[in-house]
Amino acid sequence: MRILMTDGSGLTARQVANRLSSSGHHVEALAPDPFCLCRFTRHVRRVRRVPAYGRDPFAWLEAALSVYEEGRFDLLFPTQEQVAVLAAVPERLQEAGVCTAVPTFPAVAAVQDKVSASVTLARLGVPQPAATTDPEGWGDFPAYVKAPIGTASGGVRRVGSADELRDAVRTDRTVLVQAAADGPLAMCQSVFDRGVLVAFHANLRTGEGANGGASRKRGVRLSEACYWLEVLGSDLTWHGALSADVIVTASGPLFIDINPRLVEPANAWRAGVDLVGCLLEVAQGSTPARQEDRREGVATHQLLLAVLGAAQQEARRAAVFRELAAACRRVGPYAGSVEELTPRRGDAVAVLPVVAAAAAVLLRPANYSWFTSGSVDNYALSPAGWASILAAVGGGAAAGPLTGP
Repeated sequence: MRILMTDGSGLTARQVANRLSSSGHHVEALAPDPFCLCRFTRHVRRVRRVPAYGRDPFAWLEAALSVYEEGRFDLLFPTQEQVAVLAAVPERLQEAGVCTAVPTFPAVAAVQDKVSASVTLARLGVPQPAATTDPEGWGDFPAYVKAPIGTASGGVRRVGSADELRDAVRTDRTVLVQAAADGPLAMCQSVFDRGVLVAFHANLRTGEGANGGASRKRGVRLSEACYWLEVLGSDLTWHGALSADVIVTASGPLFIDINPRLVEPANAWRAGVDLVGCLLEVAQGSTPARQEDRREGVATHQLLLAVLGAAQQEARRAAVFRELAAACRRVGPYAGSVEELTPRRGDAVAVLPVVAAAAAVLLRPANYSWFTSGSVDNYALSPAGWASILAAVGGGAAAGPLTGP
């Protein structure tokens, strides 16, 4: 099949491209940056230039539809937050003959922003930390102040006192204040077929990379988190990929963030769950058999994110060198771990971003920001972009999840 990915800038897109291409598909990607991450892999045949999604989702949409038609693609594969605008215009996609998997817009709106997601979780009884949208009188510290729209830890601020809280909400009082929770972070990933769960995987973040991303992961069985994610997807009649971040506390998982999309599916693949393949089947109108982990404890890593994280967190060349040395020698946290992003065999060009990032941060650790800010800006939905989608849908939104052309 000829498959067009909605994003070519992020880590998820890079991992999705690996799976699709390895399965024999012709893969291309959309991105505003000609030197995005998916440029550096043999698994993506071409990167098509489009406007940045976050600034103007509808300008991105027009360009994406034009590329889809011109390139005679068979399927549009959602890899990032473009799901929001795609869900807003199902009739437009059907008229253009676009084959994809998109939930209803009301379902997306129920979890797209952090305030709405918290309300939805509370309505369903899904466990989450104590939270409020009224900062006045909040006294549980430390806490997290979250802007409604934000990606890759953007718009999240940790506060340790009432004074810090007042400072955090001084310019924008439309925020979610959420209590901190003790425990490791787990990323839960799922695929739904019109409200029916067809795939689930969870992994713990065992290493923190740049901007809070997971540089190292270990697969884990979280049956309770699976149950609650299934409750959420069933209630929303979700169609497509749905992910969640949870804190694994002593008393069980607490949901802290919902993402209406795939998130880095390589660890799941190593554990025996083909999230990409399931989503592909759902998009084509098939009903895949339910998949859950066949292997527990699978360890994977992303050296690019680890190198940038070492530079960001410690701001010392020695920290970057230690990370590189451990990975090259496959010792410490890298013992028995498999690279998710840049496998060395059969894709030599894929190591170039790691080499470039390592050289830049060894020269000057602060250079990590060159590699972290631009990619998120390319695909992240901005508050203004979300407002424009809501305004457009208010003038005539639609309805059912989209599968097939």
